[in-house]
Amino acid sequence: MAFRDLFSERSSLYSRYRPRYPDQLMHWIAGLVAQRRLAWDCATGTGQAAIGLAEQFEHVIATDASPQQIAEAVAHPRIEYRVAPADDSGLAKHSVDLVTVSQALHWLDMEPFYDEVRRVVAPGGAIVVWGYGDPILDDDVLHEIVHRYNRGTVEDYWMPERQTLLDGYRSIPFPFIEIDPPTMLMVHHWTLDELSGHLRTWSATRSYAAAHGGADPVAAVESDLAAHWGDPTVARSIRWPLHIRAGFVA
Repeated sequence: MAFRDLFSERSSLYSRYRPRYPDQLMHWIAGLVAQRRLAWDCATGTGQAAIGLAEQFEHVIATDASPQQIAEAVAHPRIEYRVAPADDSGLAKHSVDLVTVSQALHWLDMEPFYDEVRRVVAPGGAIVVWGYGDPILDDDVLHEIVHRYNRGTVEDYWMPERQTLLDGYRSIPFPFIEIDPPTMLMVHHWTLDELSGHLRTWSATRSYAAAHGGADPVAAVESDLAAHWGDPTVARSIRWPLHIRAGFVA
């Protein structure tokens, strides 16, 4: 599978409006391994997972095939960002205690990536992959507006790989010694501007805009949301179920 660059042109939005992951998830991930020397966050995007891992590991190497995404990544003293494909990380053999992929496994050529995981992971190391699906808002009217955009306006512009994510990654091979993860939610409190910015990071939003001469499909959604939001600077609760698969690398 050749690298399909769906996000580079919106990297600055991605950096600002993609959610970070809960501390609960990061604590659980770190607890899987005896050593916390080095974690590899593959397909890091702009570093949302890497930032959380850096609070748990001595050093994080975060890679992405997109130079634009890496250029917008959030700096941290324990994170080293590199431009590299998932199947050719440049990491030393058996040097990594943990491999993570957040919200991106469905974009990777999995078998070459899994081969690279086996090459770089140290004895006792683990891999954890996760993603999230559709947002759930705390108000029924607001939720329905976003749902209509997602499942109506841009439904035909989602790539087929998204279904793998919506299936909770259960439909893909995962050739590791699997661990049952806990059930977790990702919860954020966002203003109208933050939610609208997030919608603009979606690959389906990008594809819709490209097919319609650059038109911004989120503008109409933002207007509809504003009519029911109240004070746009007031944050609303938004939650996403996390889909997690984890395993030890034999």
